[in-house]
Amino acid sequence: MTGVQTCALPIYMKKNKNIPRQGMLAALDIGTNKICCLIAQADEQHRMRILGIGHHMSRGLRNGSIVNMEEMQSAVINAVHDAEKNAGVTVQKVIVNLSGGYPTSQTVNIEVDMNGQEISDKDLRKILNHGSLSGHHLERRLIHSIPVGYSLDGNRGIRDPRGMCGQKLGVDMHLVTAAASAVRNLTSCITRCHLGLNSIVTSSYASGLATLVDDEIDLGVTVIDMGAGTTTIAVFFDGNLVYTDCLPIGGNHVTNDIARGLSSPLVEAERIKTLYGHCIPSTVDQHEILHVPQIGEHDPHHTHQVSRSILVGIIQPRLEETFELVRSHLEMSGFEKISGRRVVLTGGASQLGGVRDLASLILNKQVRLGRPLGILGLDDITAGSAFSTCAGLLIYGQQHNLSFGRSEPPKNIDHSGFLGKISHWLRENF
Repeated sequence: MTGVQTCALPIYMKKNKNIPRQGMLAALDIGTNKICCLIAQADEQHRMRILGIGHHMSRGLRNGSIVNMEEMQSAVINAVHDAEKNAGVTVQKVIVNLSGGYPTSQTVNIEVDMNGQEISDKDLRKILNHGSLSGHHLERRLIHSIPVGYSLDGNRGIRDPRGMCGQKLGVDMHLVTAAASAVRNLTSCITRCHLGLNSIVTSSYASGLATLVDDEIDLGVTVIDMGAGTTTIAVFFDGNLVYTDCLPIGGNHVTNDIARGLSSPLVEAERIKTLYGHCIPSTVDQHEILHVPQIGEHDPHHTHQVSRSILVGIIQPRLEETFELVRSHLEMSGFEKISGRRVVLTGGASQLGGVRDLASLILNKQVRLGRPLGILGLDDITAGSAFSTCAGLLIYGQQHNLSFGRSEPPKNIDHSGFLGKISHWLRENF
């Protein structure tokens, strides 16, 4: 898959003497409910194999936005430390996801005059540089800059124009930006944990990399990553990410609805949702009785009895709202038809009973549940859809060659600025 990120920098780790340096990566998935750190290394067949896993309950994040820096910092440190202990290495830089910041997509078309000359690497660098600069705004931060198609003298569908001749070279660039404040807060959190920021990847993009097969990416597919605080959307077509979006609604909203509707503590509402939750009613729900602890009640035997049909009646409207919002955003974006007939659901909230059928009904598409693919060494827990984003961060790092084995960038180049990051990416990719 073709994809670039303008702020990608090499990754470095201190290693255990028994572990080769080449191809080692660290990924950090910062979610509303959990923080996961995976440390992996590419084997001889270029497959990523997990060396260390660490996950910790998330604190200080709400709907994808940091609301308490100290609590978030502590949770990140604990997750990374656990992964380091398992892998026997010390992480210095991480690839991290961005689930908040209201990411938006924009496709821009750039054309440059070639005067009939043969297109070289220098010409390609020039037009890609111009396209990336189009996404630079004061209040927005450029996260991804992806060339999704080239044209030459009006002829579209060109994959690689190098070596061809023409008068006008054009490129369609997919730019993904996020609120600058959200990116700064995320960067500050990573820095406070004494970690370097290797690269930032939107959650839906990473989830797509982990869960999709090549045919889906080429023919068109929508990835819906259902997290605890946000639901993120990514549309892939013709081998590229072409659209991304984020909804400030997730699995925690379902839990809150249950807690309010049944007057139960939040922890009990989460337990009831996990064990008995379903979003499509059935004929037996009315006869299944649940014992629900009440808020403030100290006697554990004093519970409120409700039928499972009441629980389903609370869950179903919230998930219907979620998928209706997804459908609305896809229709307004203009990518609803390009996304084809395929939908892949992933994320922790997608594991709720009946979600696949409800999504298929509302979106009128074929739906499957996505799990991490192509990553070796995941245990029974981390092989589930709740860890798709973290696995996708590793795949992103491998695709962009963000490994420990690469040489350190020259000292006289400033990668902290926007133009410095653009220049670094162009040198590394061409």
